[in-house]
Amino acid sequence: MKRRRGAAPEPGCLQAWAAETQALAGRWRAARCSGPGPGGAAEREVRRQRDGFGELLRRMWVLEACGACGQDLSTEELWQKVLQEVTAGELRAPLHRLGALQAAWWLAASRLGSTTGLFRLLSNAEDPGRACCSEGENELLSLLKAWQVPAEEASLPLVQSTEDLKEILCTAAAFLQGLQELEAGNFATALSLFQEAAGGFCSKRVLAQIYTCLGCCAQQMGKPQTALQHLKRALQVDFHCLPALSHAAAVYHELGETNAELEALALLYEALEQNLPAAASSSPYFLIRTELLVDTPILASLLRHRHPSEVKYLLAQRCLQDGRLTDAVEHYLDFLALLQEGLQQQVPLDDSSALPRIPEVFLEAASALGEAGRHQDAITVCEEVISRTADLIPRMLRVEERLEQLECPSPGAGLVGGLLSQKKESLCCLAWRAAGYLHQGWAWTKLGESKEAITQFSRCLGDVLRLQLYGSGVEPTENLLPEVEVLQKIRLLSLIGRGMQFLDLGRHKEALLDFQHGLQISPGDPAAASYLVQALWKLNRKQEAAAHWQKFSQSPPGEDGQQEGQRRSFPLYLVSCLKQAMFPHSESLARSIQDYLATTSWDPSS
Repeated sequence: MKRRRGAAPEPGCLQAWAAETQALAGRWRAARCSGPGPGGAAEREVRRQRDGFGELLRRMWVLEACGACGQDLSTEELWQKVLQEVTAGELRAPLHRLGALQAAWWLAASRLGSTTGLFRLLSNAEDPGRACCSEGENELLSLLKAWQVPAEEASLPLVQSTEDLKEILCTAAAFLQGLQELEAGNFATALSLFQEAAGGFCSKRVLAQIYTCLGCCAQQMGKPQTALQHLKRALQVDFHCLPALSHAAAVYHELGETNAELEALALLYEALEQNLPAAASSSPYFLIRTELLVDTPILASLLRHRHPSEVKYLLAQRCLQDGRLTDAVEHYLDFLALLQEGLQQQVPLDDSSALPRIPEVFLEAASALGEAGRHQDAITVCEEVISRTADLIPRMLRVEERLEQLECPSPGAGLVGGLLSQKKESLCCLAWRAAGYLHQGWAWTKLGESKEAITQFSRCLGDVLRLQLYGSGVEPTENLLPEVEVLQKIRLLSLIGRGMQFLDLGRHKEALLDFQHGLQISPGDPAAASYLVQALWKLNRKQEAAAHWQKFSQSPPGEDGQQEGQRRSFPLYLVSCLKQAMFPHSESLARSIQDYLATTSWDPSS
């Protein structure tokens, strides 16, 4: 079909192009007769025809006939050239249909700028005097809506009308641009575009996806109630749209509506367990569909299906956070049972997963068991963490304490980066193992076994002392690595726990040392300070006790550690330990000291 430069166009170029499109249409009709279904010939033919249309666009004899061959022009330049030079009336309608196919091809590749340019050319070719879109209007949508679809002859072997294709292009263009604006943080513009797409031509599955995106956009705009309305609408349109249910649970969490959040998560888990088949995307008679044109990373992220194990963990976590201990224990044990069935099969390992590291889940389960009064079970779960991390921690771990000193190096520094990553992993393992001993110490405390509790607290402290910090030496609690902060908190809680047991056993001097060390780690910590005062009081060092009590009771909240929990967020598995370390006798101790001061002439401020 090639021609020599300067020769007249071959008379059959339009007929040849029409013959090829007719062959594609014939194959489509034959496949359609085989019936729909994911395993049928129709679905397989869709994939083949998409490649066929792409090849057809690349082999555009019409463009060659205009002299573009050998000029190394881009597809956009080829379109500009052909629309400028083609004047034959018989080519107008085929060119517009081919332009629609080109637009579909470009939209599928998210080439919105190229698509806008193409329809700008088509519009100018049809009506050179037509004005551009008004200010504030979306140019691509305006051009698509104004595009005059060529009349279709009854003899044309079309498998999809150009009018239907125009509607699909409008919907896909609005949807794609909405996703781009959402990713860029232009939420108001994204909302408008999604609303435009929701009124377009698409399947129920795509419409549910659009409503889900509307919900996410409204949530980002700080409109949770509006977000819930959109997400509920998505589920009404297509109850298979499980990402909408997942986002609804997140909105309920944001609103603090725990009952509704747990109900949504329970429904999501049940649906994922049933593994319902996906709803049909749309009519199998449409060769080009919206869902084939809109496939972007941000959409895949918004519509990511959670794994059942993730949802089970979220149920457990939220129940523990809300104090629903019986339910929390049940969900954590179910999750641990999933792990027993096979780690790789049950737990998603990608960065987008809601799951923390597996040892942390074990420690959270131990925390739930302990709070529910199942202390022996908590000890057993912690033993699993302790035994599995034993060989992963060096005898001595020396790291810089400051956050800026352990920043990841440039990608080129592979060896240094690997060493830093290994140190951070060792820090994590050390924290998990120490936390395991910490939980065991508190569990033995609840069981009334003071000596065993002291042993576990001591083992915890022994592990933490494997860490050697070096740095600038300024402000020991300022800008620490997160892992180091956690280890420092574990050390403090172990000292308080062991000191409490020493007090119960009448070993007041040893208790006093532990509380003093605790205050060295966390100056002004209210629990350590209160226990220190109590230890001094029991040692009959009442003047010292009164002086310390006066000092701690008069210090501003920002200095005595009262606001520490608000400033720093510690792992969920430490929350129960923080509760148990709180000093329970503040009022009675304060009264005793005040009575003492009232009966003596000693002034603690002197």
